[in-house]
Amino acid sequence: MATVFETHLIGNLGKDALLKTLDGQAIAINFPVAHNQNWKDKRTGQLKTKTTWINCTIWKQEGANLRILDFLKKGTLVELTGTTIAKAYQLEDGTIRAEVRLNVSKTNILRTVSKEENSNDLNEDGDLDDVFSDEGF
Repeated sequence: MATVFETHLIGNLGKDALLKTLDGQAIAINFPVAHNQNWKDKRTGQLKTKTTWINCTIWKQEGANLRILDFLKKGTLVELTGTTIAKAYQLEDGTIRAEVRLNVSKTNILRTVSKEENSNDLNEDGDLDDVFSDEGF
């Protein structure tokens, strides 16, 4: 019996998508998506948010239509479906990091952003580059 394991993700892009060509045949379109979980703390009544960053990849063949890159810009609200992969890796300083990656099979652009909106940071705590690194790509 066949099994299906798909993940459905709705969130905002944290950076413009990056194009990477592998072995001259496959193309990887990489971008981070923020998933926000909101709740009200029962003790304090304060609204809280936890943001989880998901590294996403759309795979294309060489010569395929890459028009999707015009829409995958920082701040764009997307709906994605794909297969989830958890991965751990070690940095040069010995630190072990983990990431959740989504190999995207279906993409739906829910809302694009204007150039003015695109200049604003999504992360209130600081620079997005501190939260998400390209090392997993």
